Amino acid sequence: QVQLVESGGGLVQAGDSLRLSCVASGRTCSSYELAWFRQAPGKERESVASITWTGGRIYYLDSVKGRFTISRDNAKNTVYLQMSSLKPEDTAVYYCAGRRGDWEKYNYWGQGTQVTVSS
Repeated sequence: QVQLVESGGGLVQAGDSLRLSCVASGRTCSSYELAWFRQAPGKERESVASITWTGGRIYYLDSVKGRFTISRDNAKNTVYLQMSSLKPEDTAVYYCAGRRGDWEKYNYWGQGTQVTVSS
């Protein structure tokens, strides 16, 4: 069993920055592919960014490219999402998720952390 716990969300103004963290505990594996998803009210959950265990392949949602950076510290079993130049449309609950590889669906999920960006 793997537990994922997000932190770092909050209320900020447009243009501000936040860094989200997600720490894995319990039965962990540093080779897991990790990702950040978000869900805004009335919207479908969408993938924001993902990173392979080596960091060699990184995906970003088009709307966050150039503003968000995903990174990981495998020794700390932690994945980060550095968010800069935040916009009101970034407001959502952000979730971290993990899977062993792209042959699987994301099967480990955190409870989410709220990010609210005021205009």
